[in-house]
Amino acid sequence: MRRFWQISGLAALPLIVAALPAHTLEPVEFVVSGAPEELTESIRNTSLTQSAYTDERRDAQEIFAAARSDYARILGMLYAEGYYSGTINILIDGREASAIAPLNAPKTIGKVSIRVTPGPAFTFGVAEVAPLRGGTELPEGFAAGETARSGVIRQAAEAAIDHWRDGGHAKARIAGEEVTANHKDRLLNARIRLTEGPVVTFGKLSFRGRTAMREGRLYKIAGLTEGGRYSPEELAKAADRLRRTGVFRSVSLVEADTLGPGNTLDITATVSDLPRRRLGFGAELTSTEGAAISAFWMHRNLMGGAERLRIDGEVSRIGAKDAGPDYKLGLSLERPASFTPDTTARLTLGIERVQDSDARIDNFTGGFGLSHIFSRSLTGRADLNYGYTRTVDSLGERRYRNISLPVGLTWDRRDNAFDPKKGFWIDATVMPFAGLGATDSGLRAKIDARGYRQIGERVVVAARLQGGIIAGADLLETPSDYLFWSGGGGTVRGHEFRSLGVDLGSGVESGGTRFASASLELRTKVTEKIGVVAFADYGHVSDRAFSAAPLEDWHAGAGLGLRYATPVGPLRLDIAAPVGGRKAKGAQFYLGIGQAF
Repeated sequence: MRRFWQISGLAALPLIVAALPAHTLEPVEFVVSGAPEELTESIRNTSLTQSAYTDERRDAQEIFAAARSDYARILGMLYAEGYYSGTINILIDGREASAIAPLNAPKTIGKVSIRVTPGPAFTFGVAEVAPLRGGTELPEGFAAGETARSGVIRQAAEAAIDHWRDGGHAKARIAGEEVTANHKDRLLNARIRLTEGPVVTFGKLSFRGRTAMREGRLYKIAGLTEGGRYSPEELAKAADRLRRTGVFRSVSLVEADTLGPGNTLDITATVSDLPRRRLGFGAELTSTEGAAISAFWMHRNLMGGAERLRIDGEVSRIGAKDAGPDYKLGLSLERPASFTPDTTARLTLGIERVQDSDARIDNFTGGFGLSHIFSRSLTGRADLNYGYTRTVDSLGERRYRNISLPVGLTWDRRDNAFDPKKGFWIDATVMPFAGLGATDSGLRAKIDARGYRQIGERVVVAARLQGGIIAGADLLETPSDYLFWSGGGGTVRGHEFRSLGVDLGSGVESGGTRFASASLELRTKVTEKIGVVAFADYGHVSDRAFSAAPLEDWHAGAGLGLRYATPVGPLRLDIAAPVGGRKAKGAQFYLGIGQAF
């Protein structure tokens, strides 16, 4: 309910008069003559005066400054759209804003009127950038007869210079430009002259900033070869390699302003260290798998060469219905720029215990591995591991020992790793293993493929396919941790963790040698922070070819989810129920950070 207060007497009059200037600014008036609606809307959106009014900023000095700035802003916007003969009038209470001296700015403003006559759109008569390096691709709009947008001229010049730089001409630049408007014929003639400069080689790389890194390792990690042909791509790679170490808070590489003897170009890298040690925690909760807590401790620069020591611990399935808890402890030591600037070497050790209602599995692994970055989106890895597994279940106690050689590739073309909206992610691993003692030898292969497509502004369709196979080894002579299971948050929601395996008879179950899983999500953004998800999951585990597997080797689940955006990824709550196959009882919920996939 709106309330009014009345102040009696003449004493109130000065208060009322003083209050009026801050609240009497009328809506900004726009009069755009002879222009399409899209252009009118662009003028409105570029106006600082309109922004001030929309944001309820009523200070007269601020409105006056915004109005004077709008001449240049609107003119630049007209040029950007190809209009070069327009007129702009900005009236403040009937007076042209540009004619009002800044020292005589109005104390109060009641009305601002912006009147624009764009005139006709111009086309290019001449559109020329020269000289061009062979293979240069200029913007399609930079050609005779095309609408003469000013931004296209800049893009054409930048494209030509960038291509010269890609060929080693680091100091390519604009030597002259001639842009003239023929108002009679409505033509814009643009001629850009370049000087490509000499072919340049990399000179001395020097480092500045406070860092605990050894100088020799800095050069090794950057991988920038003195005397090598200049390349913007190589310069960007050097900066990326330094950032990937995780040692630095900031990294910047700056080219020298002038060339050195022999057309060499010196580079200065400025770095700043992060704290050397880091401690992190995580937690997750589901109705069937119970709670999981994890923690890690990391030293970013153990011996001054960006060596990263990390210790991870996790206790999961705390309070799970079927058994648990499970324990995991791992140690890894990584050294970047081993053998090549893009290759990281690592040593790993890990112990794990997994406890089901009718089985307990203890694992130990240790190994040496290499990972290599082929490009921004493609990485590869190879490891040589020793594994020991002890399984105790209704079949008795079994021990497995083997040496394995997992080799994998990851292809990541997602737009955002934490909350992707488009692109794809594919990870594939092939692992031959040689059994020791009674353990069989064979090959294990697995693939995980995820795709994302945005529909409109608020809807994302996400799909995931997983598959795995073990060949050459008998089911009961294969290490238990190599076998496949389905059910739970990583495969089929709505079913209990590892609820689908292979029935060996007499109530005994084992993991399988064949695995397939599919998930589909429809993610809809309700507000900037809140989203809802509908999903369905399917899974299949068997010890024989899928075509010969019985129908009960499949199960399915479906449900709804809620997402809340946070700086580290969406907070996720999923509620799912079984809809096919071996059914669990009741709905299950899953709570964690990040999308399900």
